[in-house]
Amino acid sequence: MQRIYLDEKEPIHFKFEQNQEDFIVDEIGLEWKGSGNFSIYHIKKVEITTWDMIAAFAEFLNINAEKIGYAGLKDKHATTTQYISIEAKYEKELKKFKHPQIKILSGTRHSHSIRMGDLAGNRFSINLFEVSQIQAGQIEKLARKSEKLGLPNYFGYQRFGRDGDSIEQANKMIEGDLHIEDAKLKKFLISIYQSVRFNDWLAERVQMSRDENNNKFLLLEGDLYQDSKGKLFTPKTPQQKDFEKKKVVPTGLLCGRGVYRSTAKAAELEAKYDDGFLYDKGHRRAAIIFPQDVQMKYTDGFDKMHIAFTLPKGSYATVFLENIASKEFKAKKVKKPQTKR
Repeated sequence: MQRIYLDEKEPIHFKFEQNQEDFIVDEIGLEWKGSGNFSIYHIKKVEITTWDMIAAFAEFLNINAEKIGYAGLKDKHATTTQYISIEAKYEKELKKFKHPQIKILSGTRHSHSIRMGDLAGNRFSINLFEVSQIQAGQIEKLARKSEKLGLPNYFGYQRFGRDGDSIEQANKMIEGDLHIEDAKLKKFLISIYQSVRFNDWLAERVQMSRDENNNKFLLLEGDLYQDSKGKLFTPKTPQQKDFEKKKVVPTGLLCGRGVYRSTAKAAELEAKYDDGFLYDKGHRRAAIIFPQDVQMKYTDGFDKMHIAFTLPKGSYATVFLENIASKEFKAKKVKKPQTKR
């Protein structure tokens, strides 16, 4: 199902490129203790995946890559910063580390290794091209609206591979038509399967909101909410006031075992995208996110707009841009813009 958004409007056409100059991502880390048996390094990487960056450190130290902790995966085609953890006994060796695409910015200590999800969010800084003055005004208005009312928290196109081939693989594996030996690949394909179902559920929920709630996200009886600390709860009535104050957000299902399901009316829709036979662990994901600290600058004469914003962990900058553009982006359509600098 196509990713659709709460606003029904004509698409805004602009271009962007994921490269080291025009797409910058800064991971917002947690508070580190400053002491302990693990070294926490703030890393800058350019045009290289998180996996390849970790592999470079592992090879340099002659250790297993699994001994290096990280909080999340960052884009390859970008300039990104993120945090990693390595046992403190390697501090002296790492002072000699050099790599053309990787730079250690700073270091501190912590009591344990970084685990997946150990981050507060991500700060994005992106250049948009072929933006007219009128479009710049439209973009700013829609970005501010997203900041106030939120936007659907879809998984972006990056999740599913360049041509969606991973989705086909995932479906074949779940149906038993494809046997996968590699444990990591199997886990990845299961996450794809869960993500597709979540996106399809969210698209239907957004359409329901369009039809029944004047383009504002519709809360339902039986929704499972997440508070600011990540705690899940099911109230007796929809939490409209707290939702509008950004204190709570409704969540959607990433199907699997050991995960809470919604109830009442919310469960009727959720059940369509559930899979009770999936043995792998399930999760809940925020259905709506609120961008923060949105900043914009338009360069007249160059048709260029710079936009910066902060999103919660696990959310996609390209989904924020889709929400503004009112159209779905695909990896192979994000091309290098031909414009003046």
